[in-house]
Parts: sequence; structure tokens; C-alpha cells
Amino acid sequence: MQLSMKKSLTLAAFSLLLSNAAMAQDCCKTGPKLKSYNYVEVQGGMEWTATDAKIDKLLSPIGALSFGHYFTPVVGARLHVSGLQAKGRFESLDKDYKWNFITTDADLMVNLTNLFSCCNYSHPVNVILVGGIGLANAWKNDDMKAIAAERPNLAPLAWTSDNRLSHNLRAGLRLETNVTKPLGFSLELDANSMDDRFNSKTNDADDWMISGMIGLNYRFGYKNTKPRKVVRQVEEEVWEEVPDTIMVKEKRPLVKEEQKKINEVIFFQIRESDANAAEGTDKAIKDVADLMKTSDDAKFTVTGYADKGTGNARLNKMYAERRATDVTSKLINEHGLDAARITTDSKGDTVQPFEENDKNRCVIITGEGTFKVTYYEEYDAPKVTTKKVKKMVTREVVEEVY
Repeated sequence: MQLSMKKSLTLAAFSLLLSNAAMAQDCCKTGPKLKSYNYVEVQGGMEWTATDAKIDKLLSPIGALSFGHYFTPVVGARLHVSGLQAKGRFESLDKDYKWNFITTDADLMVNLTNLFSCCNYSHPVNVILVGGIGLANAWKNDDMKAIAAERPNLAPLAWTSDNRLSHNLRAGLRLETNVTKPLGFSLELDANSMDDRFNSKTNDADDWMISGMIGLNYRFGYKNTKPRKVVRQVEEEVWEEVPDTIMVKEKRPLVKEEQKKINEVIFFQIRESDANAAEGTDKAIKDVADLMKTSDDAKFTVTGYADKGTGNARLNKMYAERRATDVTSKLINEHGLDAARITTDSKGDTVQPFEENDKNRCVIITGEGTFKVTYYEEYDAPKVTTKKVKKMVTREVVEEVY
């Protein structure tokens, strides 16, 4: 049962490597340009073949030589040969025994760092998953044979013949530098599952050897995969501005002649000088003059007034007359109105046209006749503008495919 479980775990790890390799191929189809290279590596470290003794009693040296090739920045393979000497122990006898061994494996390697960064192979340190299968052979177990001959009941042999060839299933993890190309350094930890015959000691389960090694590798034969350009047609929606004519409301003047009366008021200030009683009222006089000019037949009366609240009747009569005279003079001399159509009059302060006292300092121009009146008519007029419309366009896209 224990043997079956260990083999299942090893096979599961190997299946994971294969699935990661497939993912890596998909990643690199759309990633940056690929790079392949070869390498050779030497490694050295310590190994421990698991048994019932303490680890520190079983540590032994191990060396390795490998030749590898990375097909992409993610997926690689190697031929890995390792071995030297392994050690076992009987605690009850306080005896160690040694033997020589060699393992030869074909390993698949998946660079996890490049895998999960979509083939970016410029990292200073790469994490690499290792899984493989191969053969292991052990020999020169004379120490074990001597113990078995001395105490056969305590040291049964798992394999008594000289043939101690067995399978080797491997799963491991590497840390590899990528800084000092073409040289690189690595740290690797592997778990190897072998047949029970490997350490000569029967325990009815596969033997496990754990190894940790540091390595120096040399890389060569770099190749860059050059992309090819592919042109494809792409349809997409775009908004485009096009000319458009819309109808808008405009106004145009219409002049009509109408019979009407006017009653226009020009107000004066109390502190105006005698020299020019209409000073400060020029704009008001001009506006009234423009209105009067729209008639060719109307007769006008310019009437002056004074407020009753200031001055006296004699002065107010004088002011009212001056105001009317000055306004009439400006209408004729400055604005060109016909003097024959204007009559000048004055009411002094005897008539107060407004309830508010100050407003009665004024001149009122009245008249009746035919006037030209301007009206503004609305009509629909075309206006050229633009509008946005959606349309489908086809464009060429150039892509690099690896």
C-alpha cells in the first residue's frame, strides 16, 4: 500500500510537469520572441538515502554531470547522470555500511518564472520544476554483506545477486541564476524513488534518496526565433462626421406703414445750465428724432414743462419755454427735421403730467400721422452643419507571429 502511494505521488508530479509544458507552449505562441539554447552543467553536494537512522548519520557526497537543451524560455530537457557513494546504518548494531551508485535520468524542466511572466526570460533568478525517469544501479555493497554474514537475523538483504539495477523516478526544484551569461549557477533539490534493492536492505517499499546540489553551468548555442509578419483584415465601427442641413428659425425685418400717435418724454435734471438747458439729453432727443423721421406727414408739438415743487411760476415758465425751444432747435439743426412740421409750446408749471414732482421737468413730443413701423418675421432657413454617423470600416492589421 505504501509503495503504491509513493509511486502515485511521483506520477502525479510528472503529469503536472507535462501539463505545465503544454501551457508554456501556448504562452509562447503569443509572447515575445523565443530563445533556445544548450548547456552543460557540473554539480556537487550531499545526498541522503532514507532509512530508520538519523539523517546526520547517513549524509554522503554526490556529484552530477548533465547535458540540457531549452526548446523555449519555458520548456527544456536534460540527460542527467549523478552518483558517487551512499550510506546506510543499523542503529541497533551501531554499524554503517556504504555502497557505490549511479543514476541516469531523462528530465523534463519547466521554468516557472518564465511560464507565469509569459516567456520573459530576463529574470535574475529562475525557479525551475524538474521531473524525470531513468535507471539507477548500485554496486560494491561489501560492508552490507559483511554485516549480513555476521548477524544474518538483523541484516537481511533485499537483493542478494550482483544485479541491483532499478528504476528511478525523480521530482525536484531548481533555482538558477540568469545574470552572468554564458555562465550560470544553480541550487537543486531532488527526490528520487528507487526499487527496494537499491540500498540492499529489505523494507518492502521503494527506497528514497534526497539530494541537494549546487552547480555551475555553461550555456551556448543561443537561437532567437524570428517572427513573421501576418496581415489580416479587421472590421470595426467608427464614427464619422458628414455634412448635414437642418432648418433653423431666423428673423427678417418687415416695414409697414401705420397710422399712429406718438407721445415721447425727454426728462431734464434740476441743475442744468441756462446756456444749454438740454445738456445730458442728447441721446433721448436723438431716439425721438429717429422715430419722428419714420413719418413723412406727421405734425409734431414740442411742449415744455417745469416742476411745481421748486422755484416759482415765473421762473418755471421761463425754464419750460427754454427746454421746449432747445429741443426743437436740436431736432431741426442737428437731426434735420422739417421746421414746418414742428410746433413749440410751453406749459410752465401750470400743468403737471406726472404725479412724481421731479418727472415734471420734461419735454413731451406728441404727434399723429403715418409712421413706418418695423416688425420681425420668423421663418425657416436652411443651415449647413455636420453630424456623426456610425459606419463599418475595414483596416489592415500587421501582427508578428512566432
